[in-house]
Amino acid sequence: MVKPSPSDLRPSDLAREHGLTAQAVRNYEREGFLPPAERTASGYRVYTEVHAAALRAFLALVRAYGYAVAGEAMHAVHSGRIDEVLMVVDRGHEQLLRDRATLDAVTASMARLTEPEAPERFAPFTVGELAYRLRVTAATLRNWERAGILSPARDRVTGYRRFEWDDVRDAELAHLLRRGGYPLEHIASVVRQVRTAGGTAALAESLEDWRGRLTRRGLAMLDAAAQLSAYLKLR
Repeated sequence: MVKPSPSDLRPSDLAREHGLTAQAVRNYEREGFLPPAERTASGYRVYTEVHAAALRAFLALVRAYGYAVAGEAMHAVHSGRIDEVLMVVDRGHEQLLRDRATLDAVTASMARLTEPEAPERFAPFTVGELAYRLRVTAATLRNWERAGILSPARDRVTGYRRFEWDDVRDAELAHLLRRGGYPLEHIASVVRQVRTAGGTAALAESLEDWRGRLTRRGLAMLDAAAQLSAYLKLR
């Protein structure tokens, strides 16, 4: 039990800064995202500037890395596993760097990506024809399909794969990125973004949006690192 002090903070004091409820602050403490609060004789929680710094660090980590990763990082801090916390920061920046490199590669590749003929004039490719076009093996295309990069339809009669014009575009993009050394799961993610954009004509706008999101994520990581550093200095 502690005696109240003029410098003590209430849950509502911490909550007000971030537009939260006092109950949310209590929940974060209960889940280990904040250090345990001492109690007054009447059972009220006593928070300090250390708790306020912890809350700032946690919420900044949420914005940068998501709720689950932020929670793991705060648990590591409170268990004294500082190297694990730093690994979270390092992995985040490593992933951001890879995403920026991928974005640059896709942007540079746009000029070389040729849209096939308009769908109404396009004769679907067989797996062999597409393999010949890209100078890869049919086994490679089947591997890309298993990885979720390609999703060709099947001929109703023969069961053979039919690569429509958007499948060919996706294969060409995958081929470019694969030559750049990107893993299949990363290529699959990029191709999904291109599909969502609606093709290379709409891809430029999508890439600008992607670049903006990467910039915002990078700034969020910077803020998270600063808030985390400030909290660690108070512990």
